[in-house]
Amino acid sequence: MSIISKDIQKAVQLLTENQLVAIPTETVYGLAGNIFSEKAIKSIFSTKKRPFFNPLIVHIPSIDSLSDLVTHVPEKAKLLAAAFWPGSLTLVLKKSNKIPDLITAGKDTVAVRVPNHPITLALLKKLPFPLAAPSANPFGSISPTKPTHVENYFRNSIKMVLDGGSCANGIESTIIGFENEEPVIYRLGALPLEEIEALVGAISIKNKKEEKPDAPGMLARHYAPKTSTFLVDDVAGEIEKNKGKKMGVLVFKSSLNNENITEIILSKNGSLQEAASRLYSAMHDLDSKNLDLIIAERFSEFGLGKSINDRLQRATFK
Repeated sequence: MSIISKDIQKAVQLLTENQLVAIPTETVYGLAGNIFSEKAIKSIFSTKKRPFFNPLIVHIPSIDSLSDLVTHVPEKAKLLAAAFWPGSLTLVLKKSNKIPDLITAGKDTVAVRVPNHPITLALLKKLPFPLAAPSANPFGSISPTKPTHVENYFRNSIKMVLDGGSCANGIESTIIGFENEEPVIYRLGALPLEEIEALVGAISIKNKKEEKPDAPGMLARHYAPKTSTFLVDDVAGEIEKNKGKKMGVLVFKSSLNNENITEIILSKNGSLQEAASRLYSAMHDLDSKNLDLIIAERFSEFGLGKSINDRLQRATFK
């Protein structure tokens, strides 16, 4: 029997009973639990097989909920929240004593965002607690952007996927922390760097950290298919090198017109937004076809192209 359902009230009941529910957001589906329930939070880590040193993102219904969870909001954080919440922006701020150490990997900061999805916002407004919700996938594997992706991963582990359709943005939120009151990008994501810099000025990027990461998504290998995957500039050359093998190819906008490969074009009209929204779904599709390898075309380092490359680099890290 399917665990996918549109019943928000059922989700409220399960979450109130300290169980997990996969929830839709505009970025990816999240594996959600009550942040104040040790049972629920430990269950998130065990279900995902996620290491405890990797902090979780807390999801709240509006900026009004922030004051309970953090002790200080830098001026530039206020600007960013006002501009981009609800939306694909996570802020890492000094946490209040209410936030359990389990959520933050013992750090004195907590990652928070207001998701931009009507179903999850409605759910959050019905709950007396915020939700921790890392991506609803086994740790390190491809993030889920459809309810069926989550069901395929966790049909025997959780009782419900709250159905919100396909995720509009398709890659995780951009994460920004603050060092000496100045914003620093800890994870590139669905909110393009250029939009952030237009608001707060030039911003440094520190998005790789293996030991005690400051935020989710900083580990070198992440978001990875089971199939060996390669990120290249010259896709045709890589295909030639692997003649005779069963290949899947991810390209931005132009077909290679090669009948010997399984090809997915992410955006025929050249839209980075569309390419980002389809990236993980395309990776799921290719990963299910029993291929010898997947070849992904590197994007230009501009706008969401930078975030797409970040995900592909981590997916191909050996």
